[in-house]
Amino acid sequence: MPVVKTLFWGALGALAWTHVGYPLAAAAATRIRPRAVRKREWKPRVTVIVAAANEEQVIERRLENLLALDYPEERLELVVASDGSTDRTDELVEAVAAREPRVRLLPVARGGKVAAQNRAVRETNGEVVAFSDANATWAPDALRELAAALADPDVAYACGRLGLQAADGSNQEGLYWRYELWLRERESLLGSVTGGNGSIYALKRDDYVEVDPRFGHDLALPYVMVQRGRRAVYEPGAVAHEKPTPSNEAEYRRKVRMFEHCWLITLRGSMLRRLPLGYLVQMVSHRLLRYGSGVLHVVLLGSSVLLVAEGGLYALALAAQLGLLAAAATGIPIARYYVFVSWATAQALANYLRRGVPATWEAAEGTR
Repeated sequence: MPVVKTLFWGALGALAWTHVGYPLAAAAATRIRPRAVRKREWKPRVTVIVAAANEEQVIERRLENLLALDYPEERLELVVASDGSTDRTDELVEAVAAREPRVRLLPVARGGKVAAQNRAVRETNGEVVAFSDANATWAPDALRELAAALADPDVAYACGRLGLQAADGSNQEGLYWRYELWLRERESLLGSVTGGNGSIYALKRDDYVEVDPRFGHDLALPYVMVQRGRRAVYEPGAVAHEKPTPSNEAEYRRKVRMFEHCWLITLRGSMLRRLPLGYLVQMVSHRLLRYGSGVLHVVLLGSSVLLVAEGGLYALALAAQLGLLAAAATGIPIARYYVFVSWATAQALANYLRRGVPATWEAAEGTR
């Protein structure tokens, strides 16, 4: 069965590389030749943009948090781009704006988060444009940390560190999320990250690019910056917090939605074009193979079943996969999360091929 064996070894090798080999290689490379960000204190005029669609539960809290940032008041503007909100979001923002001149409401027709962000950038003039989700909370020095990273002439984009906290303030960061943040820091030291963070990021205005509204900034802007000869970096000192989804099932639905956009970017967004070789390896290793992990697992499982009679590594691989599924079924957290996320990538690909990807979506349940 030469074809089946090729599929087995190809899938096994790809999964091992994206989850183990690439992170270890990235860590080793940063020890040999790190490319640190040349941070310095810089206080440009900043416009913080919050795209909000029916966010009456959290929008006042979001604005109060941003107004309390440790940043010169005269150099800070807050714009809420209300994406066709039909609840009290606009009313609440206008009430804050009536007593605080730094706050402005920008109502826009429902078109999705990125379309609202594009409109807000066009109608403001800050030297730096920063973005945040409506349900996030920033640390007091978060904006200063982002600006300090953007002071490096080579840096166009900087994203911060998202911490996941329950309503009582307890830390809800899982092992997988801590691993992702660790890898993001390694990638930044290599030159540029392969993915950003929608809760806290900023760009120099001159570097802002309007991408397809279906793409999303988290995944599109970093590689677009690199294609333009710029850097997209991770600044762990710029901290934000959000509530995590309350269950693996809710997280699964959120991941499916997110991976649908990932597949759109991968297949239609010129994600792998005009990239330096090193960054191309990063994108294939961390993004392309990770997005394909669900399909790779299906291929590995199917080929393992067909080859199990040959024993040896084939039987061991099948046993390991069945053990992982059993651990997930019995509720072991890391196994359950990994299986959910991996399957979400495959479900998202099927959804994308069947019906495409809309520009709009609803907020993840339980995160407000």
